[in-house]
Amino acid sequence: MTVGTQPNPLSWERQVWKGGYRQVAGVDEVGRGALAGPLVAAAVILPPSIGDAWPADSGWAAIRDSKTIPHETRVRLAGWIAESGAVISIAEVSCLELDAIGLAAANRCAMERAVLGLRIDPDMLLIDALTIDLDTSQIGIIDGDAQSLSIAAASIIAKVHRDRIMAELDRSDPAYGFGRHKGYGVPAHLAALAKHGPCPHHRQSFAPVKQAALHHGHCKTIH
Repeated sequence: MTVGTQPNPLSWERQVWKGGYRQVAGVDEVGRGALAGPLVAAAVILPPSIGDAWPADSGWAAIRDSKTIPHETRVRLAGWIAESGAVISIAEVSCLELDAIGLAAANRCAMERAVLGLRIDPDMLLIDALTIDLDTSQIGIIDGDAQSLSIAAASIIAKVHRDRIMAELDRSDPAYGFGRHKGYGVPAHLAALAKHGPCPHHRQSFAPVKQAALHHGHCKTIH
């Protein structure tokens, strides 16, 4: 089921803890709207030490939707989450696989892989905006990365991981500026696409990439 909002960052976790669930994983993805690079998902089970009270005086109070946090802070928080005792899993769907199966399927596939990669089997999933094809009990929460602490933590982990990937792609193919815009369709990226055509890291099924490929008559090959 997909539902609306709760007022406190631990409200959803508290609700399912009271229902008897103990291994609650927050799940989120990043890169859905990018024109290049993989789609990345993360699943995070909060550490048992977080308890049933909102830790307003701890590092968890800084955890929120990754889109609202500056890059340097996200990197620091991702490291803090990793060292907190949280159980973390990260999964990717490449641009080639995304082109083959479609964006919606890739989104769910990345999330499912992230959940299946957890070293502890979750008994409840809190997922940003949707539900996935696993038998595990789950709740899809609209704007989940702004409503649930575990989903927000997953959003930070996934965002930092994908940003690192895009920085690596920028070093290998600097013509597109992947390190700056992370593959999203900003004007500078669209201008680079128009000038150079798509590279193997682009999602060939996305309209701006298709248009650039048609203009250039072919796609660049992998060296």
